Amino acid sequence: MATPQPEKKQEEEQKYYVSPYFPEYVRPIVPDPGLDETYQNLTPERIEQVIKSVIGKKAAHLKAMLETCVKCGLCAQACQWYLSHDGDPTYAPVAKVNMTLGEMLRRDGKVEPEFIRFASRVVHTECNICHRCSMYCPFGLDITAVIRLVRRICLILGVVPQRQLDQNQSFVITLNQVWLSQNDYIDALLWQEEEGRAEIKRFKIPIDKEGAEIMWCPLGAEPKTTVEHIYRFAKIFNVAGTDWTMSSDKWDVSNMPMFLNDYFTMIRVVRGVFESAKRLRVKRIVITECGHANYAMRGIGPVTLGYKDLPFKVQHALEYFDEIIKTGKVKIDPEKRVKEPVTLHDPCNSIRRSGLAESFRSVARALCEDFRDMQPNREHNFCCNSGGGLAALSNWAAHKARGNRVKAEQIMATGAKKVITPCHNCHTGIGEVIRYWKLPVKTTYIDEILAEAMVIPDELKVESG
Repeated sequence: MATPQPEKKQEEEQKYYVSPYFPEYVRPIVPDPGLDETYQNLTPERIEQVIKSVIGKKAAHLKAMLETCVKCGLCAQACQWYLSHDGDPTYAPVAKVNMTLGEMLRRDGKVEPEFIRFASRVVHTECNICHRCSMYCPFGLDITAVIRLVRRICLILGVVPQRQLDQNQSFVITLNQVWLSQNDYIDALLWQEEEGRAEIKRFKIPIDKEGAEIMWCPLGAEPKTTVEHIYRFAKIFNVAGTDWTMSSDKWDVSNMPMFLNDYFTMIRVVRGVFESAKRLRVKRIVITECGHANYAMRGIGPVTLGYKDLPFKVQHALEYFDEIIKTGKVKIDPEKRVKEPVTLHDPCNSIRRSGLAESFRSVARALCEDFRDMQPNREHNFCCNSGGGLAALSNWAAHKARGNRVKAEQIMATGAKKVITPCHNCHTGIGEVIRYWKLPVKTTYIDEILAEAMVIPDELKVESG
């Protein structure tokens, strides 16, 4: 297969940043005030204090981990940044670890402000914390955990890409990622309820309904900029006859602080959603199509909060869709199934970290006549390159897409005309890949396909005129 080619205007001559610590590290300059300005306020004393406070008693363990690595190269072959840059060794996961945490350990935390700027760029813009490299390490070394640790150091020092820091601050203050007030959030729900009544009789978006079977939780962006998701989910719930509700408070499950290792805020977000579920006495939380929300709510959150067993079940949207299709609560119109070839992207936090691959494929096959898997697929699939919080970094779009040539090749090899991207980050990342590499493909969510393909019972249809 011919290698996809980017637009020439995106490959024009650029100025480059060369690391003063590793001369072989050469990258196009991407202006970002969160990296370019904040580090200038740091002092060596402050940096050393933060590094030692974060690493603490883990120093011996981390040094042993670095010494255990035999530089076999398997992690490099697992990393799409490395593969997409023709084997440039500075993109290899082991290089990222050695250039950041390794240098901090070797120098006992005595590094300069410029080094923190360099390290932050490496761990935030050239690693998706997708966990693929860790999965392939023959010694089981958790490379992802090391990258997250360096991100934690950079966060405390305030040297973080600006958009990621902005979203984190929004969660600190509002517990959602888009600075959305409660009034605006509820107004968006009422607006979509009104829209739905033009299509379906008795269309309802219940708010704070106690004792409902399901509480559905969106991402912050959905009630603010992509309200069509609220409409489509509500339509699916209404047609399926689901007993459901939405919370008026503590509802955003996107959890961007997880990517910066802001432990306190990350857990505040999960605890808030759990409190809403307990207040409303629901049996299940269904989260929108989002990988990082899934991992925060089902992986990190319950363990960190000390739950042995949750008082409710947490489900990804596609698990719920799989259920209502298999039980016949919604029926699919054969004429409205997607006819053109379709492939599926596997979100890292839903598949590699949560094992939901078969549910995703069950739904895709029910809705699409010509479903084609990428190679490799399931837990072996490559990341969207917007994972780990990179979706927020709009100024880094070309950088991210250039670093995901392997994903462009994967998509093209399927011959698909549509790519299902069942996660907002993935939708953004794959969209950037499509634009950058000029692929003749479109992205879609499952809720988009299902809302269109399901049969609306006659008793729910609004009479025309």
